[in-house]
Amino acid sequence: MTFTDAKQRFSTRVADYVRYRPSYPSALIDLLRADCALRSGHVIADIGSGTGFLSELFLKNGNRVYGVEPNKDMRQAGEEYLASYDGFSSIDACAEATTLDDASVDFITAGQSFHWFVPDQARHEFVRILKPGGWMVIAWNDRRMEEAPFTRAYEGILERFGTDYKNVKDSYPEADRIRGFFSTFAQRDLPNHQVLDWDSLRGRLRSSSFTPAEGHPNFVPMMEELRKLFDAHQQNGQVRMDYFTRIYYGQL
Repeated sequence: MTFTDAKQRFSTRVADYVRYRPSYPSALIDLLRADCALRSGHVIADIGSGTGFLSELFLKNGNRVYGVEPNKDMRQAGEEYLASYDGFSSIDACAEATTLDDASVDFITAGQSFHWFVPDQARHEFVRILKPGGWMVIAWNDRRMEEAPFTRAYEGILERFGTDYKNVKDSYPEADRIRGFFSTFAQRDLPNHQVLDWDSLRGRLRSSSFTPAEGHPNFVPMMEELRKLFDAHQQNGQVRMDYFTRIYYGQL
């Protein structure tokens, strides 16, 4: 699915996104070292870099990272978040036209952003900027459902009150859609989680692009249901949100 307003959807949600979205497990770097021979000298293009969570993993690994982000507010938040890293460069551009040089990067990464790309145009651009033998990595935090009653109930709230949650959810990358993007790829899941108090849970919900804004008819009933869910599951004033970080990695 293509969203005409994809580059602006998060502009009013940046503060909540920075504070309350989950990051990515450091085991992702270990996986790429083992399976893709990632090393500190490699150059990374993080496409849809947003507030910088995925970029930071690679910066800590000693990589040079170009964060390509079309949303001004998200890009500025990422610049502030990663200001202490000399190896980070912020690029005002998009997946389909990164402005990076031909054959200039060893890895392309996309954390929680692949579903916003125009696939054919993005793939053509990625082939252009990747060095021969370069790798593409898609990382995605997805809530665990089967063994986690809290996250199942949270999902129900999103389905009932989210403004366009079904459309966004239907666009999330799955293996069949990924298969047409890569020439060869592998998939791995890594455990991840957040521990949230009430304010953090509210912020986590507000950070999503499909959450109704204050003043929308769905906002108050959504928050009332969220409070009921929190009260039913909290222990010592906290709940645990369980995820798996799904990683697709391969070559184009």
